[in-house]
Amino acid sequence: MNTVIKLSSASPRTFWEIPVLFEDAHLLVLDKPAGLRLSPDREHPDAPALMPLLHDAIATGKPWVTERGLTYLCQAHRMDAETSGVLILAKSKAGLIALANQFGNEKPFQQCLILAHGAPLEERFEVGAKIAPHPLTPGKWHVDAKRGKKARTIFTVRERFAHCTLLQAEPATSRPHQLRVHLQNIGWPPVGDGLYGGNPLLLSRLKPGFRLKPGRTERPLLDTALIHVEAVRFLHPITGEAVHIAASEPKGLSVALKYLRLYGK
Repeated sequence: MNTVIKLSSASPRTFWEIPVLFEDAHLLVLDKPAGLRLSPDREHPDAPALMPLLHDAIATGKPWVTERGLTYLCQAHRMDAETSGVLILAKSKAGLIALANQFGNEKPFQQCLILAHGAPLEERFEVGAKIAPHPLTPGKWHVDAKRGKKARTIFTVRERFAHCTLLQAEPATSRPHQLRVHLQNIGWPPVGDGLYGGNPLLLSRLKPGFRLKPGRTERPLLDTALIHVEAVRFLHPITGEAVHIAASEPKGLSVALKYLRLYGK
């Protein structure tokens, strides 16, 4: 059986080969690419979205669908467009309901990686600020103690650099932009995340003696929010067995960490 799923969008013309991380009769777990949203939204109604692409593949009988005998797929948890990594899909409504009940119990099941500006004093800390849609900026969220919904994230320092920190984040709730909003709120916005106060990661600010060739413009190592779900832990919705699934680092994060380890200590 194929270990990648091939999807394409006619407008705009885009093609994806998405790795399969785990599969059995009840679950399909993918390594979602960053930038591909799960569902269309009001701010980007024409942008490609993963779930409509998957449902279209089922309806049209794509080869990877027919070889699996798929008739149903639904995501078991939310995932922002900017986020990459482990995405769990249920192959039946019964499996979906069991997973949704499990993931809604406010216990962390995802382990994420995110680069943040600054240097946290503690090696492990928790943020519990409530989150709500921003009143003035569509598509943005902010901390709102009165109108916000409960949100909780546990952060652990994984690696420290001179001006930023690689954090492991374990969200106990699943709110839009939760990690980004929580980090901005405590003064350590995600690197490259312009929407929440982060600055691009530039090699010129890391490497001594850096010089560009004449006529060239520097391309940032990181200029967008980069959140990667590197692992998930849960109980199988049918068998009840413990399941642990991991995804390798995306290229953008690997490149950023390579140069931070060389010049950013």
